[in-house]
Amino acid sequence: MINVEEIRSMPLRDKLQLIETLWDDIARREDELEVPQWQKDLLDEHERSVESGDARFLDWDEAKQQIAKATR
Repeated sequence: MINVEEIRSMPLRDKLQLIETLWDDIARREDELEVPQWQKDLLDEHERSVESGDARFLDWDEAKQQIAKATR
């Protein structure tokens, strides 16, 4: 197993490749993941909001601004 110090010393390009490899492996095994009920409920709520026309969508620039403000 790779330890944290090995990861920290890796070049950025290698880190990105590692992330991509990990994500691809996780995606192939998604059926093994359990989605918590609260997440399913939230997705259902958002779906109902879209279907009823009550959903509000943001363009990407506005969304990034709101995320930046919320995380300061």
